[in-house]
Amino acid sequence: MISLHLARWLRDAGLAWEPAPGDEFLVPDHGMDDRVFVIAEMVVQVRHLPTGTIIALNGTTEWALDSLMLSETLWMPREDQLREVLGDAFLSLERRAEDWAVRVRLSDGTTTGVVASTPVDAWAKAVLVHLRGPD
Repeated sequence: MISLHLARWLRDAGLAWEPAPGDEFLVPDHGMDDRVFVIAEMVVQVRHLPTGTIIALNGTTEWALDSLMLSETLWMPREDQLREVLGDAFLSLERRAEDWAVRVRLSDGTTTGVVASTPVDAWAKAVLVHLRGPD
């Protein structure tokens, strides 16, 4: 799973989330930064209401909360989801001695690389560069 700060940076860079079954998310800043929730049709559902999209927590006995606004959650995209965002911009993933490097093509045609300690963090950093540019 990507780090909390990378997930926040991706959200702030404009990575859109359409919640779907299997997606993982956190409820940050509510004392639950380390609890991962998974959207499942039977337990956690996405509901589109006139007032906004909510995440309904059905049958949750340990938590006295029925639902959350989507804006209160933080998506933790998986490696396959990050690869999908990059699409044809992805050029390579390379294992190095102590880290991983992803190389991407930017919108201006140039290429750049990012390095991280795990493959999923390297993918997340590559998506950041893809969304924001190399700076």
